Amino acid sequence: MKSYRYEVRQIPLSQEELLLKETIFHTANGYIGIRSCFEEGYPSEMQTIRGTYINGFYDFARMEQAEKLRGLIEEKQTILNIADTQTIKLIVDGEAFSMFEGTVEKSSRVLDMRKGYAERSVLWTSPGGKKVEIAIRRMASFVWLPLFLIEYSARAVNFAGKIRFESLHSGEAENYFNPSDPRVAAERAKYLEPARREKIGDATYLESKTVSSGLFVGSAVCHRLSKNARIETSAGERHEYAAVIEADIAEGESVALLKYSVFADSIREADCKAAAAKLMETLTALPPSQLYQAQEKYLDQYWKRNMVEIKGDDDLNLAVHYNMYQLLQSVGKDRFCNIAAKGLSGEGYEGHYFWDTEMYIQPCFLLTSPEIVKNLISYRYTTLERARENARILGHEKGALYPWRTIMGKECSGYYVSGSAAYHINGDIAYSIIAYYLATKDLAFIAEKGLEILVETARLWMDAGNWQDGAFQIHEVTGPDEYTCMVSNNYFTNALAKHHLYWTAKFCEMLPSQKLSSREELAEFRKASEGMFLPYDEKLGINPQDDSFLKKKAWDLPKTPRENFPLLLHYHPLYLYRHQVCKQADTVMAHFILEDMQSLETMENSFLYYEKITTHDSSLSTAIFSIMASKLGMKQKACEYFGDSAKLDLFDTHRNTKDGIHTANMGGNYMAIVYGFGGVRIKENGLHLTPWLPEQWDGYEFKIAYQNALLHVRVDKQGCKVRHEEGAKVEFYLRGRKIAVKAMEEAQAPLSSNW
Repeated sequence: MKSYRYEVRQIPLSQEELLLKETIFHTANGYIGIRSCFEEGYPSEMQTIRGTYINGFYDFARMEQAEKLRGLIEEKQTILNIADTQTIKLIVDGEAFSMFEGTVEKSSRVLDMRKGYAERSVLWTSPGGKKVEIAIRRMASFVWLPLFLIEYSARAVNFAGKIRFESLHSGEAENYFNPSDPRVAAERAKYLEPARREKIGDATYLESKTVSSGLFVGSAVCHRLSKNARIETSAGERHEYAAVIEADIAEGESVALLKYSVFADSIREADCKAAAAKLMETLTALPPSQLYQAQEKYLDQYWKRNMVEIKGDDDLNLAVHYNMYQLLQSVGKDRFCNIAAKGLSGEGYEGHYFWDTEMYIQPCFLLTSPEIVKNLISYRYTTLERARENARILGHEKGALYPWRTIMGKECSGYYVSGSAAYHINGDIAYSIIAYYLATKDLAFIAEKGLEILVETARLWMDAGNWQDGAFQIHEVTGPDEYTCMVSNNYFTNALAKHHLYWTAKFCEMLPSQKLSSREELAEFRKASEGMFLPYDEKLGINPQDDSFLKKKAWDLPKTPRENFPLLLHYHPLYLYRHQVCKQADTVMAHFILEDMQSLETMENSFLYYEKITTHDSSLSTAIFSIMASKLGMKQKACEYFGDSAKLDLFDTHRNTKDGIHTANMGGNYMAIVYGFGGVRIKENGLHLTPWLPEQWDGYEFKIAYQNALLHVRVDKQGCKVRHEEGAKVEFYLRGRKIAVKAMEEAQAPLSSNW
């Protein structure tokens, strides 16, 4: 249990630490996210990012281009800070509680990942000598997604008198603005306008309308006190309500305030007010214990299937659990949303969805919660028509091209060179659909939604590529490495396109009744797949990243001053593009996801070559290098790359977690354990496991949901054991040997390759 509980004692009060802990202890459930600010606020001179967000809710913002060229994006979507319902001020006998006044005798913050809430505990003595014990619990429900609950308890330690809560419900929210940070440097703008303010019984309701997108968002707030009290609610001059709850308190007595916040938006609800009011009525009628029990039950099921344990390194084990919990908090739970680069922990990257989803996060949920993968693919299906429109904007007469960054389906990348040109997004989405099928054999879902996406995005390759010198080639694209842009025959892109076209033709043959493609078109898909050009250099024995990559001057990373990293903040893009230097894994990542396209020798040569010129300036990079190091038997390197990946957010190793978590890295962290150390691969011929054990660990274990079965994998110094825990009989390959197990049976293998 210990490693599912993160605690900080003696809460630090520096500016840097407060912003960091707002992220670390944020509360979210995939629909709503609330940063963990002090309920009572900070002194006026201190900075805060006091945000509440809804996944998939947005407004439009202008993005002026200096050159008015055809197709350049001049409007983007941005996530919104929608309301403030977390503000609660405590006054004991006329003295207001503050962490910055009086005396904080002791304090702590806890994130309980088993029970699903965050807590702040404080023993405080007021300037006048009154001692009060405060406990504040915050929960975003995984069962009732619109619910955010604060339970604020105060115990009078050495006095009797009056206790007063002042609770705010405000729709006057603005997005965070910092001109020195490129992730949140958009001009300060007002995105929400008041639309409705109303009391509904003993609850208050606020509704706002976005300035440009025409969407509505509503929030309802209701209070309950553990004893009889006077509650007065008044409408403020602005778009807000203030509630004052006052009661007598005896020495030694505890009084608890429950503050219910319920959110609704017009993307999902026809009537935000009616939806919020109905759910509020339901929730306030339930005992609070039932809300907490439902949360714990949900998480019991989550950890049952998403269990990952590392034995012999407590800090690493805690970091892994934190990452898995944050993925659950961040990932969308319906077809109207996805998972943003910062989850719901902040406004970095404006809440946009990237390829991160398909290549870093879905591989985690694919092996643990495949129903979440269905939701994420369904979101892409919902935005398919926008992808068709995007393809037309970029000059393609047929097919669909998914945007590089988006919320509602339109492209938000202003710098197309490293944005819209990243055509591999189509291959990433196709790869995720194919992987879903291989793990589940859910052909019905492929027929319902997956195949149409595959066919439309495959058509894009046929329009973007052409035959030259007997090979199918794709020109002027950008691969994952954003330090090398607008190239021909990026290996990663071409390899994914090859995989994509092969499986699209195969699925069409498996589902002839769908009739989404003609025989002639399918023949073209197969021919292009078979004839896809994959760059290879005979002299070096590697796959060049693209046609021109090896012709450039290699960047000397050891001689680059440490203060000049990340390079993108210190060198002009053109200067970077003229060198052999990589921001992140590119060809190396292609070798991980499509390892059967090349020999082991080629992959090893490529790994060693790119390792020398990769900066890992992206948080997406080191996990992939860890996985490939595992594949190639470079055990020490695998562990080094993994450690940097795992502890990035919880231990703030990159010093930027205050802006929000790094969700893709968290997914990559899981992959480094399961796909790296565990050697898991799901291929056309089945599930493969080739595990090994880092010397500094005593062992590790994880679970795999595969084709209606749940497998429990344990690896320790004695070897590997795979136990069938539930579901149908299943076959898999363990260190190359095919094995079949049914309910409660166990397969074993030594870690050596000879058995």
